[in-house]
Amino acid sequence: RNGAGKSTFLKVLSRVTEPTTGEVRLYGRVGSLLEVGTGFHSELTGRENIFLCGAIMGMRKQEIRERFDEIVEFAGVGAFLDTPVKRYSSGMYVRLAFAVTAHLNPEILVVDEVLAVGDMSFQKKCLAKMEEVGRQDRAVLFVSHNMASVTRLCKRTIVLERGEVLFDGASSDAVNFYLHSGVTTPAQRLWPDQATAPGNEIVRARSVRVRDEQGETTSAIDIREPVGIELEYDVLQSGVVLVPNFHFTNDQGVQVFIASDLDPAWFRRPRPAGRYTTVAWIPGNFLAEGTIIVTAAISTMDPVRVHFVEQDAIAFTVADSFDGDSARGDYGGEIAGVVRPLLEWTNSCSPQPDRRPDTVAGGIAR
Repeated sequence: RNGAGKSTFLKVLSRVTEPTTGEVRLYGRVGSLLEVGTGFHSELTGRENIFLCGAIMGMRKQEIRERFDEIVEFAGVGAFLDTPVKRYSSGMYVRLAFAVTAHLNPEILVVDEVLAVGDMSFQKKCLAKMEEVGRQDRAVLFVSHNMASVTRLCKRTIVLERGEVLFDGASSDAVNFYLHSGVTTPAQRLWPDQATAPGNEIVRARSVRVRDEQGETTSAIDIREPVGIELEYDVLQSGVVLVPNFHFTNDQGVQVFIASDLDPAWFRRPRPAGRYTTVAWIPGNFLAEGTIIVTAAISTMDPVRVHFVEQDAIAFTVADSFDGDSARGDYGGEIAGVVRPLLEWTNSCSPQPDRRPDTVAGGIAR
């Protein structure tokens, strides 16, 4: 949860914040990327900041020169290298800051969620670079709410709440703990004041939320489990055919699908005044891992009229399993796609004679 102490912990490790009590022992050179605006001198150019950061990390100028071209190429800011960084966009700033931090060979690499500022392709480059750093027997400390990135990048994960360690262990186990511990922020929107709630004189929303099979509100779901989107609303005027509908978008802005209420009990039937609860269930092993953003609306189809549409009303995260019983199977890498269904597979085999290498040579039987 936000405020658990994750970023503060990284600032203590990076020697930005002094611990109130206790001490930190660091063995090796630390490179950290904590938030936009830290680490660089705003009046200096990108080129000058590369050398400044290297010097702060204790590197000689020749060492920095040897890696300079690689840093610039990774960051993709070559055209602005001699421009003061105060004129950089937040995305450009983060790209250069990460490139400098990761390429100056720190023994300990500390990265906060600042990477979320960059575009998706750059985030993937950063994750790949952190994996490379980890394979070189160097330590990577990575703070994120993106469980797909955590499970892919980290072997060990710690779950924090209010500065206390709730779980410390294998990443797949940590994600499972996180999903079922209730520490996630509820994916719910409430409108207690009907005068300002989305809607009109016919219908007004009261709440929309993400729920699991037990009826609990959750912002994170295991990819194998069904997830329900629940909309509660008041019908104020009888005799209108109403169609609740949800629009699902992933964190890359791609429309995953749109679903409309086709419950036979109310399909093409006018609804009397009253309070209604509509739930749309998405089966397990259907969505791909990542963040799903939900827009909630209620419409009439004949004639078409939109009574309200609440853009990006709620969101939830889908985390894939590494147990081998999801569509991922035993593959541990990144899987593209907006959905990830677990398909039914069949195989057939026609037995053939076993042709062993020592029974045939040059096409002539021995």
